[in-house]
Amino acid sequence: MIDFSQMSTLLQVAFIVVGSLLVLATIASVGISIMLFMKYIRFNRKENSLGMTGQDIARKILDENGLEHIRVKCTGSILFGNSYSHYFKKVRLRRLTWKKKSVTSLAMASQKSCLAILDKEQDPDMVHRVKMTPWIYFGPLACVPIILIGVVLDILVFGMTGIASIIAACVGLAFYALSFVMSVKVLKTEIKAQQRAMQLLRERGMATEDELEDLKELFKLYNIEYINDMIIALLELIWRILQIVAMAQSGGSSNSSSS
Repeated sequence: MIDFSQMSTLLQVAFIVVGSLLVLATIASVGISIMLFMKYIRFNRKENSLGMTGQDIARKILDENGLEHIRVKCTGSILFGNSYSHYFKKVRLRRLTWKKKSVTSLAMASQKSCLAILDKEQDPDMVHRVKMTPWIYFGPLACVPIILIGVVLDILVFGMTGIASIIAACVGLAFYALSFVMSVKVLKTEIKAQQRAMQLLRERGMATEDELEDLKELFKLYNIEYINDMIIALLELIWRILQIVAMAQSGGSSNSSSS
């Protein structure tokens, strides 16, 4: 447990500022998610000009780009949702868009299929994303267990000196930081796929100008949500750094008192 009374004034102020920003970003995240959900549902009630389901649109785009081996699957998963998997060779679409002939289906099916096209073309950003995908998910999950291992080592081996806890916290923080860096790469590929989808749909006459404007609006909200989530992740990273500094200060104060 961190003792705030042993912190410097500057560190206390840093905790207050970062904590306040984290609360504001979290509130903003809720608002953005609500706006995105409403837009998602609204466009999902609006039939697309192709009269095709999300499954059919994805299959058409993939087949026309030599990606017949990529499967199109329905998913009810909260974790994956609308997504493309390099490892499982599939485009996943939510049940909401899978069999719907909607503008939302057009947006999700085309954008996720374009991720597969970028993968086929060996787009540099997509290549890096594929290689680092395990780290993106493993980083945040590994942080807490690593810190707990450090605390246990402190209790059993180092006599509560705090050395193992601080080292473990730094290692866990490194995993977390790597995950954050790679999330930037994910956003870059998502935006590339969005732009590619808009271009493809326009060139092949698969969407009207009004539908393309709807897609642009939907993609913009997705990007804002992703950026806000990245801001939250960055603030959480800074918060953990402050905790490590506080632990170090607390350990230094304890050593001074005992001597």
